[in-house]
Amino acid sequence: MAGYPDHLDLGPLNRASGTLRLPGSKSISNRTLLLAALAQGSTDIHDLLAADDVQRMLDALGALGVSVEKGGRAGHVRVSGNAGSFPVKRTDLFLGNAGTAFRPLTAVLALSGGHYRLSGVPRMHERPIGDLVDALRGVGADVRYLGNDGYPPLEIFPGNVRGGGGIRVRGDVSSQFLTALLMALPLTGSETTIEVVGELISKPYVDITLNLMARFGVVVRRTGESSFTIPGGSGFVSPGEMFVEGDASGASYFLAAGAIGGGPLRVEGVGRHSIQGDVHFADALAAMGARVEMGDNWIEARAPESNRLRAFDLDLNHIPDAAMTLAVAALFADGPSRLRNIASWRVKETDRIAAMAKELRKIGATVEEGMDYLVVTPPQSSILTPHAVIDTYDDHRMAMCFALAALGGVPVRINDPGCVAKTFPDYFDRFRAVTWDSSVPVIAIDGPSASGKGTVAQRVAEQLGFHYLDSGALYRLVALAAIRAGTGLQDAETLGRLASALPVEFREGRIWLSQDDVTDAIRRDEVSAAASLVAAIPAVRQGLMLRQRAFRRAPGLVADGRDMATVVFPDAKLKVFLTAAAEERALRRYKQLIDKGFDANLAALLLELRQRDERDSTRSVAPLQKSAEAQVLDTTGLSIEETTSRVIQWFESAQPRVPSR
Repeated sequence: MAGYPDHLDLGPLNRASGTLRLPGSKSISNRTLLLAALAQGSTDIHDLLAADDVQRMLDALGALGVSVEKGGRAGHVRVSGNAGSFPVKRTDLFLGNAGTAFRPLTAVLALSGGHYRLSGVPRMHERPIGDLVDALRGVGADVRYLGNDGYPPLEIFPGNVRGGGGIRVRGDVSSQFLTALLMALPLTGSETTIEVVGELISKPYVDITLNLMARFGVVVRRTGESSFTIPGGSGFVSPGEMFVEGDASGASYFLAAGAIGGGPLRVEGVGRHSIQGDVHFADALAAMGARVEMGDNWIEARAPESNRLRAFDLDLNHIPDAAMTLAVAALFADGPSRLRNIASWRVKETDRIAAMAKELRKIGATVEEGMDYLVVTPPQSSILTPHAVIDTYDDHRMAMCFALAALGGVPVRINDPGCVAKTFPDYFDRFRAVTWDSSVPVIAIDGPSASGKGTVAQRVAEQLGFHYLDSGALYRLVALAAIRAGTGLQDAETLGRLASALPVEFREGRIWLSQDDVTDAIRRDEVSAAASLVAAIPAVRQGLMLRQRAFRRAPGLVADGRDMATVVFPDAKLKVFLTAAAEERALRRYKQLIDKGFDANLAALLLELRQRDERDSTRSVAPLQKSAEAQVLDTTGLSIEETTSRVIQWFESAQPRVPSR
């Protein structure tokens, strides 16, 4: 994935809290896209996941002649349905390692009367598909293997498809086989009953399929867990508009972080009314003693009162993806934890049982591995092995799960972090924004305009050797990025995403955006005017809060600007509020302008400052206010050097003293 190195070092970390908006669900995104393509009428899909697996589906639909138009907002597409028939009857499709694209497309194309080749990455060619192919052949489809029997790649020819009657498929390898048949068989127009042979695993994912099919007008009759009947004469009809829920599997990493790192950590975009089974990960966390709350569209997790999670013994067949998160959370439990009925892990992006066992041992756990279970015992000392190097096997969930190990207060290296692009491209940015090492000190400096906070903060950072964060510049950077991208200044959702993912650095007294020195560009009048607009958007302030927290790195941080001491770093070691008489501040601004060769009027500057003070102190969004714990320093008559020295003295006096021997 562009933007990720070959490895990523995380931690040591010991705290996690905050709020974040989840990306769209992969399972819902790809199912919705395919159903919309098969439906009669056009469908506007909102909050679509932007990730590799979904892009594979989009590419495939485009190759099949389906019209997919991007909307005016991020995550919005309009799909023109083809009423059950694809315009292109002969093409080759490359589907990467996207099982949610490969399996359903195999079934749909096998009943579409065309000639197609489907292939993927080498791991996709190791993932079984024979049970689905056997079921399709049972209704007259002509599906052939191009490599090993039972596995992709596949070639599909027009078959003698007969509708009606019954069809059988195994349910104990992958629920995606049943999902694929459910979505494809309405194309035959005949009543067909699918009988599931053996135990149906991952049942909640089938529930997602049935729920979405009903929204597109096809209601499947269900008898128990093993019989599903598609009515005759049924066909998909667009509901007009669909909204993709946040990714419940992705939520699991952050909820676990809140339970391990104290919390509260809230995820938005999924809640008690979710159609995703992985929302029940919250129940598993609660069984471990975590304090979990849930609303209609949010879930929040905190550490147990005892700060120690309880060991568990759970059947996790219903949440196979989120169960991986529990395997790593077990490192922080008070004894051995058993994960049962997880055989489906063996045929995922990698053999997840074997991979999980191997990587957990690197961190100090004792692991017992079975065909369909794991027993994870944390280190006896409760101290994880530092500097573990975690291999991820090109499996996005391995990478995301093991980031949690850094919350054990030890550094962890994640190899191939870019594999998260499959479902959660900015995962590590989000993770670092809500986790930190509380031992890394922060100095937060605020104050009214022209109080000297920016200059003083830079000097303090330089003298202490700390990192520096100019929070005010971030709003200008969002404005500049929006202007360059052609994003409307009223598009709160897109601006919020821009804010949370700004590739910005402050170094050598300059400001860099994606390796571009923009120190002067962000001071242009056009950017200043736009910055004042975006700064009032809550989604931008929330996005920047996540970005700002990611600046907290050893040995320390000096952050200046609004909200630093009250919202972004409420646990700052030192909070400083600089002030000065309005006349003094106006004179400083006057001298700055004159030194730069600009004309200036002192009386006009004084009036402007007083008006800005009034606006800043009464604004509804992030008003200028002094933190209750802040040290107040009136800089009237003080030089920058004197002010800097005073702040450093306060910081050093606040540091714990090492007793002399």
